[in-house]
Amino acid sequence: MRPFKKLWERFQERIVVQSCKLFVEDSKSYGKCLEEATQLRCTFKMVDAHFFNGTKVVEVAKDAVEFNLPIIRSNRRLVASENGGLHNPSCLVFNPEWTHKHVDNTSKRFQYPALPGIRRPKSEEDIAFMSILELGELIRTNQITSHELVQIFLQRLKRYNPVLEAVITSTDELAYKQAKEADELIAKGVYLGPLHGIPYGLKDIIAVPGYKTTWGSRSFKDQVLDIEAWVYKRLRSAGAVLVAKLVSGSLAYDDIWFGGRTRNPWNIEEFSTGSSAGPAASTSAGLVPFAIGSETAGSITFPASRCGVTALRPTFGTVGRTGVMSISESLDKLGPFCRSAADCSVVLDAIRGKDPDDLSSRDIPFRDPFSIDIRKLTVGYMDDAEMEVVHVLKAKGVNMVPFKLNYTVDSVQGILNFTMDVEMLAHFDEWQRTGQDDIYEAQDQWPTELRRSRVISAVDYVQAQRARRKLIEEVKKSFTVDAFIGNATDWEKVCLGNLVGLPVIVIPTGLKNISNPPSKGTRRRTTINTGIYARPDHDHIALALAIAYQSVTDHHKQRPPIDDLGPNDKIPDPPTVVIPPRRLHP
Repeated sequence: MRPFKKLWERFQERIVVQSCKLFVEDSKSYGKCLEEATQLRCTFKMVDAHFFNGTKVVEVAKDAVEFNLPIIRSNRRLVASENGGLHNPSCLVFNPEWTHKHVDNTSKRFQYPALPGIRRPKSEEDIAFMSILELGELIRTNQITSHELVQIFLQRLKRYNPVLEAVITSTDELAYKQAKEADELIAKGVYLGPLHGIPYGLKDIIAVPGYKTTWGSRSFKDQVLDIEAWVYKRLRSAGAVLVAKLVSGSLAYDDIWFGGRTRNPWNIEEFSTGSSAGPAASTSAGLVPFAIGSETAGSITFPASRCGVTALRPTFGTVGRTGVMSISESLDKLGPFCRSAADCSVVLDAIRGKDPDDLSSRDIPFRDPFSIDIRKLTVGYMDDAEMEVVHVLKAKGVNMVPFKLNYTVDSVQGILNFTMDVEMLAHFDEWQRTGQDDIYEAQDQWPTELRRSRVISAVDYVQAQRARRKLIEEVKKSFTVDAFIGNATDWEKVCLGNLVGLPVIVIPTGLKNISNPPSKGTRRRTTINTGIYARPDHDHIALALAIAYQSVTDHHKQRPPIDDLGPNDKIPDPPTVVIPPRRLHP
């Protein structure tokens, strides 16, 4: 039987080759097709479809040319001539809700704590590291103007950016214009709230008319989009003042962009990691009071952890994404990088809500995190949780219990890769087809990912989404606590949290010595952090717990030693610290 089987397989391959004549477009392409036809069966193996015999392979190849290709090309002409996913969104919408019960979606603003007795510091350095609520009180009580704040932060941006490589565009003219408007309103007795007159930065995948939106990529470094992103509109209506477009890793993959690579303010021999590198580094270094970043799979959690700032990855759908470069319509989220969890609450309150042009956004009925009685909560802690957080919350009356998420889906990381890569390629189809991936800043990143995703079949993409739904149901069943504490950068948790839509707040919990410090000492440090995870649509629980922890600790108030590294501590350029390549952190 075996000799006969081999003869039959050879015969089938000959059929494949000869049948190529039936569907070649012209005689010139025959030679090429003849050569490629011998590889058809190998191609089918690549998509795990080598169960077809030779006759069926020929039939599929013929039908693909006659039937599939015209449809593919027609759809490309319709929706794939522009990159970035800013136009023609998918009609398939991911909703992470765990309940279908009717809820009151009336949007109620949070009640921010009063900060009486705040006085303006003498030092501009001290001003730069004040919280949003503190700066807002200075503006409200006329102790400082928005114009003065803009001057302070623009000076810091220009002073430290040569070291950190965290800024793509300073928006000086716009900032002074918006600051003037904010100050004029104050003079008229109109106060818009705690963001009134507060400077901030946007990750440079968020469009602002009149300024470049480069997506961090040399392919788009001169791009100006006449689009006003929804999140920018929300912040502008709250009175916030844009001072800079901050680094996004190229096409939102990692910390490498067309102008360099963003560094970690706590140890500038290291890089920031994650594509929200600019927002994380700038907030950490006091270059902005807060910034807006994005996450598809780790780009908020990784740089926040590395740079020692507080940052929130909210529930999927919380913040509208109109005017924002898209990687994955079922995974992308916008969130704030701030000094504290209280500041994250302030910013989230301003930017949450239904974006009419983003089909995935929703009016999520968050409760006020400042009014949550945490003593009524049961919070789990995983094996990799920072135990100081556990002890502090327990001392504040929270019921703390050991916890583990149980699920049987064993392909979590693969589901994330399939989902993200296929959806990303749909948004950058033209970019790949025209060979622009050849000039991408890091060839082992998107170019490799997206070439591979070109051969993920539609069937297998849908199977991944079915497995994703199974994962969601299992996590929902296993989530027996109000929240849990665990590592924020564990890759399995990053993939799981993004697939399910879990919110997480990253909080700094301490500092430790760097590896291999100089012999005469250094003030550079490695940050310690943890994540507080909540159920979808329960961001207020994670925020309330983080606020409680930070109310009795000061890790979030520490300042990185950019100006004062220590005696004889010279930073080599290029750095000697080698950051190993990661599988995927967009």
